[in-house]
Amino acid sequence: MAISKIANNKKHQSYISVPSEIINSLSSTSLHSLVVSPKKASRSIGFSRAKIVKSPKIWFLLLFLCGFFGMLKMWYNFDPFSPYPCGSIEKKEDLGLVSNGVVLSSVVKLEQKVEEKVEEKSDFWEQPDGLGYRPCLDFSSEYRKSSVEILKDRSKYLVVVVSGGMNQQRNQIVDAVVIARILGATLVVPILQVNVIWGDESEFSDIFDVEHFKKTLADDVRIISSLPSNHLMSRPVEEKHTPLHVSPQWIRARYLRRMRREGVLLLRGLDSRLSKDLPSDLQKLRCKVAFHALRFAPPIFELGNKLTERMRSKGPYLALHLRMEKDVWVRTGCLPGLSSKYDEIIRNERKLRPELLTSRSNMTSHDRKLAGLCPLNALEVTRLLKALRAPKNARIFWAGGDPLGGKEALVPLTKEYPHFYNKVDLALPGELEPFANKASIMAALDYIVSENSDVFMPSHGGNMGHAIQGHRAYAGHKKTITPNKRQMLSYFLNPSLPEAKFNRIIFDLHRDSMGQPAIRTSKAGRDVTKYPIPECMRNDSMVQRPL
Repeated sequence: MAISKIANNKKHQSYISVPSEIINSLSSTSLHSLVVSPKKASRSIGFSRAKIVKSPKIWFLLLFLCGFFGMLKMWYNFDPFSPYPCGSIEKKEDLGLVSNGVVLSSVVKLEQKVEEKVEEKSDFWEQPDGLGYRPCLDFSSEYRKSSVEILKDRSKYLVVVVSGGMNQQRNQIVDAVVIARILGATLVVPILQVNVIWGDESEFSDIFDVEHFKKTLADDVRIISSLPSNHLMSRPVEEKHTPLHVSPQWIRARYLRRMRREGVLLLRGLDSRLSKDLPSDLQKLRCKVAFHALRFAPPIFELGNKLTERMRSKGPYLALHLRMEKDVWVRTGCLPGLSSKYDEIIRNERKLRPELLTSRSNMTSHDRKLAGLCPLNALEVTRLLKALRAPKNARIFWAGGDPLGGKEALVPLTKEYPHFYNKVDLALPGELEPFANKASIMAALDYIVSENSDVFMPSHGGNMGHAIQGHRAYAGHKKTITPNKRQMLSYFLNPSLPEAKFNRIIFDLHRDSMGQPAIRTSKAGRDVTKYPIPECMRNDSMVQRPL
């Protein structure tokens, strides 16, 4: 076989494979004539075109391609020639619409590689209908005009100290950016308070990509790494007791005059301080921070994506966020249901530290369970997955800390679903060593693998579950199962219910809890980063507002 090489003007090389027997059978004269005889060449080309026009195979191929693109447009609202419909996200690569380094499209493309062995057929992996919703951050002309003056201002600086675990800190960082915008202030890169429970001393730059954070928000808020030298010795105005769910008007009335006078405002404990119901542009800014700007630092998302690929190497996988740690049982006022020994451990811990109980101290643990306020234990998660038709050979990634009771607490799950892994199981020797004793970074790895999964399910509500639900919705409504604990627990506690009937009831209860599009405005107080419709996503049926 001989190879003929042609170099184009971009210095790329194209190769045409020609059998060596044909090359050898041609004389040098005939080869020369193929190159320099224009008349023969033109007749030959004309003949070829006539053959192409008359060829039924070519027509069939053209009809197939037209039909294929037509189906894509009809099914996925796919038009390869149309520009992105929302002006402020027109250059998606510049803003970094990412899931920890992986560019997302409005249509979720699931890599479902089939194992060599015949897989158990299941509709468990089917994705919900996203109804054509796609990310759209079309900021108003008024917002864009006001940005010019805000970005010029050098007189006001906002310093924030955020607390809690990684996901709780993430929520506070989102609100810190919005508060800086409301005040027209320059934001100093947020300070992460040392986590008192895990002793994690990670800084912002250890967890998040600082330069990407600044670049992505460059048109919205001025962000600097540290205070200018002329403010370093000044004592900032400190506010420790901001009420819950305050409005932009409250923030301006409370802080603006003081900031102008002192120059620097210090805020602590921003968790749930800013209202969830804000003007549309500020809600869009929340989405921009959460889904575009807060990208994990390169070492984290590189390892997170490696773990993702290892999970996906043999097919689709389910990510479970299991909340079965000792502190979770103590804080929720619930009992793990493992044995009387462990129940007593939790009761004693709660007596010693009553301040850890988050709310509703007048309710018994049984009442809490019936009200849907308790995490699901391993047996309950197993029964729920079986009812939702998760195949026995499903690959499961479990995120979360070590459960109370250790591996024994997970036996009901691992017995029914043996392909059960966490980040320690997936990591190669030494890969996790740089992150030892860094609970926030370990949580970030869990976040990446869970967000990228084919199906995600939390065993209990919480910051991580809510954040991933919103991220997956923004990525195209990837399947996210929300356990309907309030309605299903009575059936779990009914031992006389036949398994087939139990499975049918539980399946029906969850038909509308699979990550389908949900409108945030249908319920006041919903977080836009959990329910990004209608402020941050739209479909073709939504009328575009004039800019």
